[in-house]
Amino acid sequence: MRLYTYRERPDGDDRIGVGFGSDSLYALEDFGLTFADMNDLICNITPEQMDKLRKAPEGAKPIALDSLVRRAPIPYPMQDVVCLGINYDAHHEEAGRFNQEAFGDRPKAIYFSKRVSEANCDGGKIPRYEGLVNSLDYEVELGVILGKDAFQVPAEHAQDYIFGYTIINDVSARDLQTGHKQWYFGKSLDGFTPMGPCIVTADEIAYPPVLGIRCSVNGEMRQNGSTGDFITMIAQVLAELTRGMTLKAGTIIATGTPAGVGMGMQPPCFLKSGDVVACEIDGIGTLTNVVDDH
Repeated sequence: MRLYTYRERPDGDDRIGVGFGSDSLYALEDFGLTFADMNDLICNITPEQMDKLRKAPEGAKPIALDSLVRRAPIPYPMQDVVCLGINYDAHHEEAGRFNQEAFGDRPKAIYFSKRVSEANCDGGKIPRYEGLVNSLDYEVELGVILGKDAFQVPAEHAQDYIFGYTIINDVSARDLQTGHKQWYFGKSLDGFTPMGPCIVTADEIAYPPVLGIRCSVNGEMRQNGSTGDFITMIAQVLAELTRGMTLKAGTIIATGTPAGVGMGMQPPCFLKSGDVVACEIDGIGTLTNVVDDH
């Protein structure tokens, strides 16, 4: 199933929807269920309630997605997004060409975090931050959402902790990222985490996920890879991090981006105002954003 957060009007409250295709959804209340928000649902829904959501409710009328105000599926993540850097071989090579000091060495998995005060949505604008950012870049990534607290998880049990998957565009200010030596500032500006258009629950996607992953800018294909090409697999990530760290239910993990980002082009080709960035992952959908003037 597909889980959405939406509003009926721009100044309305966030609501949860359940979809079985890509064009419409049912309000969560049509299933006789209520949760405060998507975080509450992920952390507290029971297996019996999940089963109830797997079939369209009798007598209820679906709502066209085009008639609703889109929101990120998790508008307000409970914690920073956990991110993997340089998790595809070809991206490792192109990043090293751009800045060997910042990206060239990868003896182990690279982890960093991304502050998200409010996640951007499908159709939302990516701020340009003229005067602060001069090398704005895109990164399509598979987002993994945990459904329960994870601590000291064996790799072979990692699948049991996954609630679902979404698309994340790990928008990056390369000048801030490399200039500050650590990546937090250059990854965490407001609007730099488009997410969506929905969460696809884990039962809908074979594990481990081997999905086509693509990004285009103004219709030109820039990234075209597969999540089967991870250097560090999802199971390894969970096993390594949870050896000494609790990852709470609702944690979002961005799993890295394939080759084809703007800094990897020769010469580098960064985003400019008006550019349309479309991130697509098979089985999930497309997340589209436009770069704003400001």
